[in-house]
Amino acid sequence: MFDNLSDRLNSVFKKLKGQGKLTESNIEEGLREVRMALLEADVHYKVVKQFVTDVKARSLGTEVLTSLTPGQQVIKIVNETLTELMGARHEDLQLGGPKPAAVMLVGLQGSGKTTTAGKLAVFLRKNGRKPMLVPADVYRPAAIDQLTKLGTQLGVPVFPSGTDMDPVDICARAKQTAGESGCDTLILDTAGRLHIDEELMDELVRIKTIAAPADILLVADAMTGQDAVNIAQSFDSRLDIGGVILTKMDGDARGGAALSIKAVTNKPIKFIGVGEKLSELEPFHPDRMASRILGMGDMLTLIEKAQNMVDQKKALELEKKLRKSEFTLDDFRDQMVQIRKLGPIKDLLKMIPGVANNKQFKKMEVDEGELVRVEAIINSMTAKERRDYTIINGSRRKRIAAGSGTRVQDVNTLLKNYAQVMKMVKQITKGGPRAFGRGMMPF
Repeated sequence: MFDNLSDRLNSVFKKLKGQGKLTESNIEEGLREVRMALLEADVHYKVVKQFVTDVKARSLGTEVLTSLTPGQQVIKIVNETLTELMGARHEDLQLGGPKPAAVMLVGLQGSGKTTTAGKLAVFLRKNGRKPMLVPADVYRPAAIDQLTKLGTQLGVPVFPSGTDMDPVDICARAKQTAGESGCDTLILDTAGRLHIDEELMDELVRIKTIAAPADILLVADAMTGQDAVNIAQSFDSRLDIGGVILTKMDGDARGGAALSIKAVTNKPIKFIGVGEKLSELEPFHPDRMASRILGMGDMLTLIEKAQNMVDQKKALELEKKLRKSEFTLDDFRDQMVQIRKLGPIKDLLKMIPGVANNKQFKKMEVDEGELVRVEAIINSMTAKERRDYTIINGSRRKRIAAGSGTRVQDVNTLLKNYAQVMKMVKQITKGGPRAFGRGMMPF
């Protein structure tokens, strides 16, 4: 996400940092390029105008013009202004009031509400809530079946509804059922509708009245750019929404919606969808997003991803094995699986400060299939081979390659990498137990 905007902005900053001293003239020249970059990213023109005005006012102040590193000061100002533009701080989901608390999802058809309902259920459960999914979309064919399947897949209860039922009645009965079954949070998946469809918008108003949701979230497709902002304004005027979930952020290289919604509607972005997996819903943090846009990385989100995905018990067991140099190919494979759960490797690397703007990184092609091949190769080994790789001779390597659908060269590469890891582990363990941090991975 934001790839195009990040490249344009960093090109501007490179020029500014190359100036020994900044003047009003070269600051204005740089901001003209920033303005064009934002407009090309489909940011609302009023937002762009205000943004450039604010940055210019601060950049022409003494904190920049008298600074020993004026270019860095301008970047700092842009970072802070971007953060303010997107809302300054993360705003939590509202779940207060009497239980069960209801979260109402609204939006256009095709914006991803049903999938987002499943993702939100995953998020809530991780945070100690007991959600129930409520299929209130009786108009789209198979919408109820889709949400029911998601609930079954996740082990989350789903209120039994049907296409012959009234959506308002479904939400009312679900609220009563949830309380009786011990669920403390309802996720209301309403039907997609155009904001100009008065009859269906009136239906949402009736659902709001009967269900009294603690929060109403507009689910909007990030790739629609400024249209998402207009849609947010329309839904807000009828429902007084509490915030926005932007879906398909991983497919949006521009980012206009994310940069415009808060400034235009005064409603915060609370979550972003960053992939198709049900675990790929992230709380939206304006400061972290500004840092990503400027190529400064996002270590906090990377750490949170790791904490959510890594099994702490297994991490402790791994630590003990590393200290005793008992790290087997089974453990090697398990680490590969853990890394794959965190998401695309290139996206993870971008979160490390300094990596996103690195020229070599931009040219680098990350082969996601390599991790799959590694797992297949290890799975083709016998338990004895996985415990002691030194017994894997030429004939065994041919058998493993054939069984995993790979080449002998691939098997050789894996074993070579594993041997290097083991060598590194032994060198570190010579430094004593303090050489390892708790749950440390060797790569």
